[in-house]
Amino acid sequence: MSAFEFSRERLDQGALAATLADVAAGGYASFEGWVRNENEGREVHRLDYEAFEELALSEGARIVAEAIERFGVRRARCVHRIGELALGELAVWVGVSSGHRAEAFAACRHAIERLKEDVAIWKKEHFTDGTEWVGLGP
Repeated sequence: MSAFEFSRERLDQGALAATLADVAAGGYASFEGWVRNENEGREVHRLDYEAFEELALSEGARIVAEAIERFGVRRARCVHRIGELALGELAVWVGVSSGHRAEAFAACRHAIERLKEDVAIWKKEHFTDGTEWVGLGP
């Protein structure tokens, strides 16, 4: 089990959460990012995610390790989908277990925010009126 990984298969939130079970943990927090049907007023039909996997895996693992150290949590993990995703599918999951809830929430938020900012993952949205890469720059 890696701290950060990609999957081309649907994610099972229950199975992922179970990997963070720890009898010393009293708190657990997770974030789930789903494929929605609109973005900025435009109708979305599906998404494609691509990544520079070698770079993204090391950077993602570094971010998860940073969240563990910075917030003193027991365990943390992130899995991001790549490939084609349909509406409603889970695109990204971040989970954290810790001694207390405050640290779990903070570490989870930190991990997803840093992931979106720093990891080489690109999203192509398929709209009614065409396709567009999202988040490739200013």
